Amino acid sequence: MISVKRYVNNPILIPTKENPWESYAVFNASVAKKDGIYHMLYRAISQRQQWQDAHIHVSSIGHATSEDGLNFDNRNQFILPEYDWERYGCEDPRVVFIDGVYVIFYTAISTNPPSKEGIRVGVAITKDFLAIEEKHLVTPFNAKAMVLFPEKINGKYTVLVTADTDDPPAKIAMAQFDKLSDLWEKSYWEDWYANISKYTLPIERRSNDQVEVGLAPIKTEKGWVMVYSYIQNYFSQNKVFGIEALLLDLNNPFSIIAKTNGPFMVPKDYAEMYGTIPNIIFPSGGVIEGDNLRVYYGASDTAVCVADLSVSNLVTDMLSNEKQIAIESVNSLIHLTRFEGNPLLSPLKEHKWEEKAVLNAGIYSDGKTVSILYRAMDDAYVSTLGMATTKDGFHIQERLENPVYAPRRDFEKNKSGGSAGCEDPRITQIGDKIYMHYTSFDGKIPKVTHTEISVADFLARKWNWEEPYVISNPAVMDKNSVIFPEKVNGKFVVLHRLDVRIWIDFFDDFAEFKKGRYLEGKVLCSPRPDMWDNEKIGSAGPPIKTDFGWLLLYHGISQQDQKYRLGILILDLNDPTKILLRLNYPILEPKMHYENVGVRPGAVFSCGSAILEDRLFVYYGAGDLTLCVAQIKYSELLSRLKELIKAPASA
Repeated sequence: MISVKRYVNNPILIPTKENPWESYAVFNASVAKKDGIYHMLYRAISQRQQWQDAHIHVSSIGHATSEDGLNFDNRNQFILPEYDWERYGCEDPRVVFIDGVYVIFYTAISTNPPSKEGIRVGVAITKDFLAIEEKHLVTPFNAKAMVLFPEKINGKYTVLVTADTDDPPAKIAMAQFDKLSDLWEKSYWEDWYANISKYTLPIERRSNDQVEVGLAPIKTEKGWVMVYSYIQNYFSQNKVFGIEALLLDLNNPFSIIAKTNGPFMVPKDYAEMYGTIPNIIFPSGGVIEGDNLRVYYGASDTAVCVADLSVSNLVTDMLSNEKQIAIESVNSLIHLTRFEGNPLLSPLKEHKWEEKAVLNAGIYSDGKTVSILYRAMDDAYVSTLGMATTKDGFHIQERLENPVYAPRRDFEKNKSGGSAGCEDPRITQIGDKIYMHYTSFDGKIPKVTHTEISVADFLARKWNWEEPYVISNPAVMDKNSVIFPEKVNGKFVVLHRLDVRIWIDFFDDFAEFKKGRYLEGKVLCSPRPDMWDNEKIGSAGPPIKTDFGWLLLYHGISQQDQKYRLGILILDLNDPTKILLRLNYPILEPKMHYENVGVRPGAVFSCGSAILEDRLFVYYGAGDLTLCVAQIKYSELLSRLKELIKAPASA
């Protein structure tokens, strides 16, 4: 297997608020070295701004310099949208020095939102990175990621380009020219595209994968090394971004001599797994010095990272068909699959009590119908609870006109006006009662509050909820309380979040909390340094009993990007203070647009789930604005978790 050494101080380039044009993200860098100076070109994204006729993040191309290829400064905006064919953005540069000039290919965006017709390749030429001599639209068809070979082959300029990136399947193909100006000759490209199959390199292993050109080819004695992006499961939500390589014949680069047997890099380090779009590594630039290839790659579409590897070892591994990172291992992570019809519920302007947001829902299911008790907010940020139902887990069958639960006591009302109410319910049935814990808020301190109702009244929609009472210390913030669905060793068990940790408490009867007792107990688990849940954690819905332990979904927040994600814990059946398994990675994270907008962008927050016909449906608030659902086949989830409990090192 190829040995890859990531730079210990990754990422080497991150966004900076000092420059508005690169304050949101910087990634996908290409580097050219000349006269001892490393010139980096990189994609830079601004915060949302008014641009042309749209309010968008704008991509441009930055330039920075370095004397060691690792520490870059002198950052400036170098290529920005000027012409109609690039009016909405310039992305993902690739630079090569040839014939005394730097040729810079980049993705030019001409439509908003981006469409396949509006995503094409542009080129800029400079002699010194001080000024751009000329710019042209290159491809008249959908394409990205074009690179120029660093020298002519048989007297011809040669490029690799990724065609049809946004009209899959994408194709990595080759084109050759007599002179540089032929690169932007429209008639040439129209003829070439009509016969694209003749120029396409056979790279994809499966029809549901995607490929894209990475860095400019590197000349070795054995052939041209071309490093590229290979994305497995591209058409699913469980994409796996990997970096692979080809060896092309020196004199006939249309001929593939060898290729890596799978990816030699997949997302692994923190910067690669968490960011604007998590779990992405994308190779975009490289510098060869002796036998060392330094690969520059985008990490989570947020930052620039580097890794070093031996070119000779890479070539040897390709020629010997040495197996790289096993495809099975990178595809075996547990992930929830979102419903394509998300969101299930959105605010309704005609209902004042839910006109601002609908989110985090407690769930009750009788195995046939799922009742969704969701948090609703009005324009004053006062929270009540509404209800909707579904029979198949996905499609809403009924949505009630009025709240089913509203603030009644002073500890859930704000006398000064503003944010208050009943938030984030969790529901547990034990016997003929439905218990509900929720966060009551009076504008000062969030508190865990208890109420209950008979199953008969709930099903008959007679909202005879017991008078609520606070069960946490009213002087201390406490939230995210869930009740186990049965007693353990004769006692009720509750999880709750004090400070930044999940606590567990045992007691004989809820009546104890009417006599001065407060939730406390002992710490069950804490945030983990250098992981996705390193700031604070809290329970999602009530644990689910399995034959090997209590299955608990929980949320965690990252210090780095402040986003919420969902993870899994398995607790011992007879002693739930013991953790049998804690996954190292999240099973759901905010990737979709509707999860990254709203009252609290970047949040996926669950308060409950339901099992219907061997599917676990996890309901979650997205951006504190809408209610969504994601699911997984329950039997397969249990099977995988059993395996991981036996071999926890692979979790």
